[in-house]
Amino acid sequence: MQISDYLDDIARSTGFLSRLPVPAHYFNDHDGSLSRASGMFPAAGIVIALCPALVVLILSMLGANAAMASLLALMLLIGVTGALHEDGLADSADAFGARGGRAHMLEIMKDSRIGTYGVLALMVSFALRAIALTIILSVFGGWYTCLLLLAVAAISRASMVWHWNELPPARQDGVAASVGTPDDSAKTFALASGGILFLAIAGLAIGWIPAVLALAIMAVAVQQWTSIVRKRLGGHTGDTIGATQQITETAGLATLALLV
Repeated sequence: MQISDYLDDIARSTGFLSRLPVPAHYFNDHDGSLSRASGMFPAAGIVIALCPALVVLILSMLGANAAMASLLALMLLIGVTGALHEDGLADSADAFGARGGRAHMLEIMKDSRIGTYGVLALMVSFALRAIALTIILSVFGGWYTCLLLLAVAAISRASMVWHWNELPPARQDGVAASVGTPDDSAKTFALASGGILFLAIAGLAIGWIPAVLALAIMAVAVQQWTSIVRKRLGGHTGDTIGATQQITETAGLATLALLV
């Protein structure tokens, strides 16, 4: 692959995972498949989290309250992604929390309404991330919090590829199925690049031992979530992939905050 191919894949991944404007020429004469481009999800994660991370840095330099800076950064991150991953978390929580078989779970995931389990999942996820960011920002300051946001953004997008590749599609008419399953080479590249980026950035910010421990916790969380989805649903959906990102991000930030 040439450098231009990597740039194309980053642009297509960014366009798929966010509402950031991506020039149309990256999609001209493209079949819409993300089988190869998904390998660049970690790089796309850094692009997506860059503005929220800079907001944390700038507000910290201006002496803003840590809690307020963290909330504003999370709000901006949700705006950049269009709450894509939060929607997946809420739909997955409603489906897996409800009683019923596989068909009923898939039906719940297609329902645009949100239930009690979905609301609670969003509340817990947002609260944990906001509190964790506040703690990290209070202890390490703006520069290192900025770096940690980028590190978690990279590894949480890599985890999506892992979950996506490990399971077959739960239904053939979903968004995830329509863009193809990540190639094994794309999964390997995503996990390798995401892991290296996380360890390099987080290790620089707070030290190697906390970085390795946080990476291990996130890996266990994704593995357990994937096992639950395999057992209950038999395959992935766009919602379970989005939930994977949220689970990884929440687990990562919470672990880092506990280790400071």
